[in-house]
Amino acid sequence: MNSTAPARPGSPLVLPTFVSAVELRTRRTLLRGWVDDDLEPWAEMNADPQVRQWFVAVHEREQALAEARVMRSHLQRRGWGMWALEIPGQWTFAGFVGLHVPGFDAPFMPAVEIGWRLRRSAWGQGLATEAAAAAAAFAFDHLGLRELVAYTAPGNAASRRVMHRLGMVHDASADFDHPRIPAEHALRRQALYRLAPAALVLPM
Repeated sequence: MNSTAPARPGSPLVLPTFVSAVELRTRRTLLRGWVDDDLEPWAEMNADPQVRQWFVAVHEREQALAEARVMRSHLQRRGWGMWALEIPGQWTFAGFVGLHVPGFDAPFMPAVEIGWRLRRSAWGQGLATEAAAAAAAFAFDHLGLRELVAYTAPGNAASRRVMHRLGMVHDASADFDHPRIPAEHALRRQALYRLAPAALVLPM
C-alpha cells in the first residue's frame, strides 16, 4: 500500500492506493475486481429500463461496456473503487458496489461517493446495504476518509432507503443540480447524503 494523509477540506483528494485490487467479503457478498465474464451481464443489466429508471436513459451495449472499462481501470490503478458484486452460490455477477471520486464540480466537492447498482433480481434482499457497509468501512479504516457522500434523485426511494440503513444523513442544504444532466431534465435535481465514520451502521 502507498498511503498518504487525507486532504484538507477544499484541497484535492490524495488517497491511498494498493498494488492490486482489494477484495471485500461479507456474510453473503464478495466485492472483487472485474473480469471479462462480467461484461455481458453488465450490458444486459443496463439495458433494463427498471435498473436505469433513475438515470437519463438506458445504456446501449457499447455505452455500458465503456462504463465498465472505466470502473475496471480505476479499480486496477487504485486497488479500490466500484467493485464487481458477486453473490457466491447465487450470482457470479450481480452489479457493482463501491467507491468513486466524482469528476464534476459541485459545492460538496472534493468528496468520495459510495454507490451501487444491482441487477433487478437482486433487489429487495439487503444485498446493496450489506456490501455498501463493507465498502464504507474500508473507506474509513483503510483510506482514512472522514466522510462519504451519496446522491440520487429525490424520488429514488429504494436508494434512499439504503442510504438511511447505512446511517447516512440527508443534507438538504447541499442538494444540487447535477451539471451532467440537462437543465430541463426532471432528474437534474439531486438529494445529497453524508456519512461520518461514527454513524456507519454495520449489518448484524
